Amino acid sequence: MDPKKLPIYELRDELSEALKNGNRMIIEAPTGSGKSTQVPQMVLDCGNAGPGEVVVLQPRRLAARLLAKRVASERGEPLGGEVGYQVRMESAVSAKTQIRYVTEGILLRQFLSDPELRGVSTIVFDEFHERHIYGDITLARALHLQGTRPDLKLIVMSATLDAGPLREYLAPCTELKSEGRMFPVEISYARKRIDFRHHRVWDAAADAFEQAIESGAEGDVLVFMPGAFEIARTVEAIRSKKCARGFAVMPLHGELPPAQQDAAVGECAQRKCIVSTNVAETSITIDGVRIVIDSGLARMARFDPNRGIDTLLIERISRASADQRSGRAGRTAPGTCHRLWTEQEHVARPMQELPEILRHDLSEVVLTLKAGGIDDISTFQWLEHPDPKSLARTLTLLSDLGALDSAGKLTGIGKKMVSFPMHPRYARMLLAGGEYGCVRQACLIAALTQGRSILERNKGGRTRGQRDELLGEDDVSDFKRLMRAWSFADQNGYRVEACRKLGIHAGAARTVKPLYERFMKMAKRAGLEINSRAPTDEDLQKCILLAFSDQVAKRRDKGTLHCAVVHGRSGDLDRESVVRDAELLVAAEITEIEGRDLNVKLNLCTAIEEVWLEELFPEDVEEITEAVYDPRTKRVFSKHWKSFRGLELKSNMSPEVDPDQAAEMIAEEVMAGRLDLYKWDDQVEKWIARVNCLAAGCPDYGIPEIDEEARRAMIQEICLGAVCKKDLKARPVWKTVKSWLNPAQLEIIEKQAPERIKLPSGFNAKVRYEEGQPPVLSATIQKLYGLNEVPTIGFGQIPVMVEALAPNQRPQQKTQDMQSFWNNAYPLIKKELKGRYPKHEWR
Repeated sequence: MDPKKLPIYELRDELSEALKNGNRMIIEAPTGSGKSTQVPQMVLDCGNAGPGEVVVLQPRRLAARLLAKRVASERGEPLGGEVGYQVRMESAVSAKTQIRYVTEGILLRQFLSDPELRGVSTIVFDEFHERHIYGDITLARALHLQGTRPDLKLIVMSATLDAGPLREYLAPCTELKSEGRMFPVEISYARKRIDFRHHRVWDAAADAFEQAIESGAEGDVLVFMPGAFEIARTVEAIRSKKCARGFAVMPLHGELPPAQQDAAVGECAQRKCIVSTNVAETSITIDGVRIVIDSGLARMARFDPNRGIDTLLIERISRASADQRSGRAGRTAPGTCHRLWTEQEHVARPMQELPEILRHDLSEVVLTLKAGGIDDISTFQWLEHPDPKSLARTLTLLSDLGALDSAGKLTGIGKKMVSFPMHPRYARMLLAGGEYGCVRQACLIAALTQGRSILERNKGGRTRGQRDELLGEDDVSDFKRLMRAWSFADQNGYRVEACRKLGIHAGAARTVKPLYERFMKMAKRAGLEINSRAPTDEDLQKCILLAFSDQVAKRRDKGTLHCAVVHGRSGDLDRESVVRDAELLVAAEITEIEGRDLNVKLNLCTAIEEVWLEELFPEDVEEITEAVYDPRTKRVFSKHWKSFRGLELKSNMSPEVDPDQAAEMIAEEVMAGRLDLYKWDDQVEKWIARVNCLAAGCPDYGIPEIDEEARRAMIQEICLGAVCKKDLKARPVWKTVKSWLNPAQLEIIEKQAPERIKLPSGFNAKVRYEEGQPPVLSATIQKLYGLNEVPTIGFGQIPVMVEALAPNQRPQQKTQDMQSFWNNAYPLIKKELKGRYPKHEWR
């Protein structure tokens, strides 16, 4: 198709005018309208953006490269000339480059070296509805820069966007909208819910493919799967179908070599079936697709701030993402979309995914912001404020890595870490490699942990035996075996057969080498000395420890794989780890494994020594002596323990305890009802109720209330000297309780809150005191004869509630108006009871 016939071209004149008259705009255009390839060209060609580069931010590396290649081809230029791309550790740009496609983090780092972004005329934020972290942050920095550079143009583009909040954020801005030209897409759903545990998602997709092709559907097929593993299985399942013989079935995801990616999106002599991650959901247009098969799944990265764990779980996509995917079938002609879920399930899906800022690790972003002079992260001009717990956890991690000081300021180490375009912990590892003479090993470890593991799991005893024989046994670090496995694969040319014998994934191992080489170049550029000799085990262990000190763990006991982890977390050591016998270790990965249950696993572990923690992190090692209560023996002990960031390293118990601390802990157990203070009986509670009744009813007389705090103070005083349950049996109570009042107040209590009141009948009636209730006097009706006024206590200020009882002592009436009782209630009570109790007096 002629690019100038794409729907987005209807906005060319409006865009040119908006660039001439303003510096902020929002462009909304549907998928396939051509905005990702054509808007940057229109900006450059109209001349109203001023001199300088047009930088296009893309959420994904694969999309940035493919779009740059497409635009360069359209302009008849070689890639890296007028049009280029730059992603993490890979670029094709030159002094001639005028349109530069970049991943979002690239431009944010450019702010560090050039805060004014000299040479950049326009920043285009593509696919902004995906709300990636770096897109949000870069937009905020760019808006701030416009304060000193009003000539800088900002264009925010999206296929589907709730423009309201963004409009307010960018105000004043111009909004442009292209309706596009979409062909109708017929959407079908599964007739009943598919349980992917029993009918695998790749088999369900292959069945849907077979049904679509045999029904006569035309055009190429695009299948959406959550990740590379599911894509590989889907490709196999579809190729096994007879109806797929005329198709080129190809995978598409970010881990593939560029040639395979190009083949998937390029022209083909036969019909194609592309099995892709959500990279094909937006940005990349694949011509000829008329059939979409959607698993409805995606791998979503989320950060758990409560445990500090990164998760990468398969989740259901939102309805907005499903609409994006189905739209791919109506790009060039009417199409169909087969969704592998029911229509009822579709209604229950969320409308939109959460922005990454609310579900992702923030450490690299925060470190970059700190380096850019943003000291107070909480006051940064966020488009969407991150979760406070996640932000707090990020700051803790950066402090643990030594990047921030106690005041949250960037340290010298932190400034060095920023120069490495990688996660802060791996930046710290490379710096530690320079300190301990193991830069090569640090670079290789960093490369090995960026993708899938090169060692396959659960390969059986024979494979494990061959692996041990050829790779050697080691009890220091899982990384040593991983590095030896990669060296074996590299030396054998990544031949599948050679690697399979040792359970090495040849494809995964092949992807490590370019990463390793890039990290090595990065280390050289940073001035790190590249070691030629192998480091000692201790040097390598310390290097790893410095990068993962926030994930130090201690085995709870040798009979279990369960470990306690710093900052109050826990997890299970991987059964295949070589450091199963280590008491203290550091885990490079703490992951949630999705299955029947959700388990937290400690992977890629390295044994460490306690003395290294004191050597490397002296400020984080504490020695504490405190009283602790043992619920098993019901006794308080003195515990002396050493901890590292809240993780107990070792401890010992002593029966010698501080009496005040012991009293406080014993008192807490009594207050909680787990221990009994034997002489604190019902009489004590009744006396306290009398005191509180007078304190509430006669506030002018200064009687102090005995509340929960006062009870706690009394009980602590009574428990002073007690260290266990047995000591409570002989503790005197009354002396301490009554000492709450002075002698004059005690005398008032006895007189003004009496235990009994004498009635006209001569009967001494007992008064019942209860918290929050008026005092109650109970007596049989016969003993109440002659009582025409309600008695009072507390200097006549507190009326007593009179409870009239039948001869059998059962309550008949409560009153605080005796005249009304005798005139109205008593005749009815007398009529009912006189026949049942004829021997009693009835006046």
